This record gives sequence, structure tokens and C-alpha cells, in this order.
Amino acid sequence: MIDLRSDTVTKPSLGMREAAADAEVGDDVYGEDPTVNELEARVAEVLGKEDALFVPSGTMGNQIAARVHTERGEEALVEAESHIYKWELGGLAQHSELQVRTIDGGERGVITPDAVAEGYVEADDHRPGTGLLCLENTHNSKGGTAIAAERIDAASEAAHDRGVSVHLDGARLFNAATALDTDTSRLVANVDSVMCCLSKGLGAPVGSMLAGSEAFIEDAHRVRKLLGGGMRQAGIIAAPGLIALENRERLADDHENARRLAAGLDALDGLTAREPETNIVLVETDEPAERFLERCAERDVRGVPFGDNVVRFCTHLDVDREETESAIRRIEGIRG
Repeated sequence: MIDLRSDTVTKPSLGMREAAADAEVGDDVYGEDPTVNELEARVAEVLGKEDALFVPSGTMGNQIAARVHTERGEEALVEAESHIYKWELGGLAQHSELQVRTIDGGERGVITPDAVAEGYVEADDHRPGTGLLCLENTHNSKGGTAIAAERIDAASEAAHDRGVSVHLDGARLFNAATALDTDTSRLVANVDSVMCCLSKGLGAPVGSMLAGSEAFIEDAHRVRKLLGGGMRQAGIIAAPGLIALENRERLADDHENARRLAAGLDALDGLTAREPETNIVLVETDEPAERFLERCAERDVRGVPFGDNVVRFCTHLDVDREETESAIRRIEGIRG
């Protein structure tokens, strides 16, 4: 089986398993797990932020950020196809009691300063006011688009000029940095908080990171506990995360395999795939997506539906160039 459903399906390497077994641990709720502390310090350094917090999932990281940045009843500005809006079970409403105002980010999911200005609501006796702007990089639903630092800066500046905090969902932030050939810290220099996943393209078995100022992380630590994310001897899952950080250098391989996959599928009758920017390939099909994926599964290739006639394939470190070519040949077999 060539599993291209997501870059979350990777298996931890032998080195990660050994690191987990040998990890020095303590009670992280008390801040006493040395491996977690090392991971948090390392990620804060990589992202250029004062501090960082290890969380079980990217969704929890996003939801913690929203809770810390806002007051109950405020509005959050989000891109209409963003993960935090579409795929997190209405968490902004459930956990933080926020109203959501959506912004159309166009084909690539980019929120402009003008859109921030238009969506902004000033608090008064009748309206709750805007409390948060949420950005996403790469943008999952738009096919893994990598948003340039200047676009993040512009939207952030528009929000900050109005006293609004900015959180970046950077689940695949390192993919964006690789695609743009930009230092990761530069991409997040002007946002107030950022979440990045260790368990997607970097291959860790579990875990994400939330980063920001020391004051923000202090508050985030309390909210993590509130949401059930207080972990004890978490070093056994933080240790693979430290190794995962070293996989940033090989993300370009996934991007190359994604381009190879897209070109191969686009050449087949009935399939249309544009060149991907990172590791996500969106393919339009001439038949219902579910039916197409059933036939792919019969040839031992897996993807996910992303619309009535759109499927997503996601390259990752467990699928090399040879397997990418094999996936193309197998899908070609069902198109004959």
C-alpha cells in the first residue's frame, strides 16, 4: 500500500523509538521534564520566539491560542477555507465562545490588509469587536500554498494597527519555509503566536508546538491544562520530536515527489492536477472522488476526498521517488 492520505501517516523511525525509550523524563505539568524543556527551548529558538509549549495536537495548539488572545464573545477573523474554521469542530465557538467572521482569501488563501480592514469590527454598546486574526501557512485546503513573509507581515500589520492579535496556524510551516527558501523565523516574525506540527512532514509520532512571548506561553500553559493537555512524563514523546526537527532539511524531497506525482497524474485522461507548491497534490477527477479513490485503493494507493470531484494526495518521508512513480503507474492502470 502506498498511503498518500496525509503526511500524518508516517511511522516513527528506529532512532525516534530509541530516543523515546531512553528519554530522560519528569513531570511536565510541574515543568520538570528535561526532554520537554529542551524541545520547547529548541523550537522557540528555531521560530525566533521567546518561549514555546509542547501540546498533543495542532488543533489543541490553535484552540489554546484563540482562548489566550481573546475575550468571550469577541469576533475572530479567519480565512473561509482555513483549518481552524473548517476542521476543528467549531472549537472557536465551543472553547472560547467566539463569533467567527470569514474572509475569502482567494485561490491561494491569502488574507489581504484590505480584507482585514473590511472585516474588522470596533467594539461598542452593540457589537463585540474583533479580537483575533487567524492566518494559515501552508494553506491546507488551497493545496498547500506557501504564503510569503511579506503577505503575512501585511495582514499582521493591518490587524496590529487596530489592536488585534494575530495567530498563525503553521501546521506545515516548515514546508512553507522550504518552498519559499526563507528562514522559518522570518515567516512568523510579526505574528503574536504560531503553532507548528512535529507529526506531519517531520515524521514525529505525536505532538505540536505553540510559540509566542513568555507571557503568552505562561497563559497558554494554564489553558493547556484546562483543555486536558497537561502531560506528565511527556519526554518519551518529546524525544522523537527533537529528532523530527532534523527532518526539516529533507522536506524538499517531498515537494519534488509531489511535483512528480502531479505531473504524472495530470498527463492521464480524466485527471487534472496543477503543479503543487509544497507536498499537497489536489487532483480534479472526471468521476466522483469517492469512486475514484475506491478504484485507487484496489491498486493499493490511498488518498482522501477533498470535494465532490477533487482528491488530495500528500507526499511524505515514508514515500520515496520510486514509490511515487509506482503510484502514478498504478493509477494509470485504473484509467485505462
